[in-house]
Amino acid sequence: MTAILLISFTAYLVISIMAGLPIAFSLILCAAATAFQMNFDAPNSQIIAAQFMRGLDSVTMMALPFFILAGELMNKGGLTNRIIAFCNIFLGRVTGGLGYVVIFACLIFASLVGSAVASTAALGAILIPMMAKSGYNKAESAGLVASANLVSPIMPPSIPFIVYAGIANVSIGALFLGGIAPAFYLTAIMCVTWFIVCRKNPIKSNEPRPSIKEAALVILGGLWALFLPFIILFGLRFGFFTATEAGVIAVVYALFVGKIVYRELTFNSFVKAMVSAAKMSSVVMFLAAAAQVAAYFITISGMQTLIAEGLGVFTDRPMLLNVILQTIIILMGTCVDVVPTILIMTPIMLPLLKAANIDLIYFGIVFTLANVLGLTSPPVGPVLNVACATGDVKMEQILKPVIPYYIAQVILVYLLILFPQLVMVPYHWIAGK
Repeated sequence: MTAILLISFTAYLVISIMAGLPIAFSLILCAAATAFQMNFDAPNSQIIAAQFMRGLDSVTMMALPFFILAGELMNKGGLTNRIIAFCNIFLGRVTGGLGYVVIFACLIFASLVGSAVASTAALGAILIPMMAKSGYNKAESAGLVASANLVSPIMPPSIPFIVYAGIANVSIGALFLGGIAPAFYLTAIMCVTWFIVCRKNPIKSNEPRPSIKEAALVILGGLWALFLPFIILFGLRFGFFTATEAGVIAVVYALFVGKIVYRELTFNSFVKAMVSAAKMSSVVMFLAAAAQVAAYFITISGMQTLIAEGLGVFTDRPMLLNVILQTIIILMGTCVDVVPTILIMTPIMLPLLKAANIDLIYFGIVFTLANVLGLTSPPVGPVLNVACATGDVKMEQILKPVIPYYIAQVILVYLLILFPQLVMVPYHWIAGK
């Protein structure tokens, strides 16, 4: 009976998503259909409503809207151009330098935004035309911007980390500190791949070298942006504030820099930032609530236990289990977005992880990295769609340029599985353990 429920649940989910129903509504529909099949006194509206509210009633998830709002305020407050100019001062004049500017600008912007889609929209609109104007192929430029922005959900403050922490009941601060090293690995592997890719069309900037005064002004302007992640990480590392409080501090700092320092945050842009943050937060929170409803019926139907028993034979071989789970996640990423995958899969995998004694912080970091690869893999590929829109290129044009970066990023995922020390040793050092 449980196996039939599992097959039915999966079928309902796939069919409803393919029919164009939003994922949150698809999850609720699957939960209701499962309840009917179980002859439960359902779909009992009170149970569904109670579980829906339970999915929202999380102190951990309170950090989410604050970090989203901080990112929006920094973007509206003139941060994007200053980050690009800051990176260009150091990297713009080397061969293929504009590509490295893209990669490091994405890393810096990631430490403020936490969303690959938002980061691609903000940076892509400036960097893709800039690269095309300098002689780079527009489709290749869009592919680089899309791939480089996958660092956003890994570098703190990461929205997927917050969602995972809320479900797995682990520390957001620990995930943030643990995500720093993989974010730099991702940046390094992007640089290596770009070095190989750009050799066939080496381009060097012909822009005049800036004066010392001009360079100093650009660096000083960029330092205000760089200061925020240090405040957050320093405070979390030494316990001065919680992750939710860090989100509030980020909002206040973003308001101060955008209005007082850069003087580009107007009342209209502030309102637009508030509306945009509210929309994004409500989408994620609604997904979390719907996933809780689905998780409840998955649990009481025994589907979770069935899956755990099916993969339970691998619990005495945690590395192999991790390889299997991350491979499933990479495949899921081709058709399901990051946050829904975390919400759907985390409750299912938790019993397996605990039985195999896999560290939940380590797993969450690798799990998120495997998840975000789907952002640049068709047919969904939300980051690809944004890069295409901002760069005015077609989807079929961007797919080939993305392949080298995608392969390199997949290799990185499996390296982190085979060598957990790559994650845990820097994490323990940063966390002071």
